[in-house]
Amino acid sequence: MQRRLFVQTVAAAATTSALPLLAQTANPRIEVWKDPSCGCCTDWIAHMRSGGFSVTTHDSGNTAAGARLGLPQKLGSCHTALVGGYVVEGHVPASDVKRLLKERPKALGLAVPGMPVGSPGMDGPEYGGRKDRYDVLLVQADGSTRTFSRY
Repeated sequence: MQRRLFVQTVAAAATTSALPLLAQTANPRIEVWKDPSCGCCTDWIAHMRSGGFSVTTHDSGNTAAGARLGLPQKLGSCHTALVGGYVVEGHVPASDVKRLLKERPKALGLAVPGMPVGSPGMDGPEYGGRKDRYDVLLVQADGSTRTFSRY
């Protein structure tokens, strides 16, 4: 019994210590929940793919996924993602997701609440080049936030 516990502990430690290395692979995997008819979500997914992410999409909406992953409702947007053990909510730039995976802070993940014009996926020609200011928030496990990036 003790040997089994030791083996499980060593395996868990090896997996945990390998997470930063795995997160820096050429094509990190990201899983996205979105509404099937949301065009800006589709544009954000294209942004993530062009940023080197391998994307799996679930066209089932994101409300249940966000709740299941512990994201406070006040930080919600139109799509929710999971990458490297982190939640990514809304129109977060791929560069910030890569930075998150590199730095590995103790946090729930990143969020861009709402749908700011000019953010990835909300930057199409229909917006006429408009770019609103917005913050990417680092979300703590208790739901508190701090600014991770500012655009």
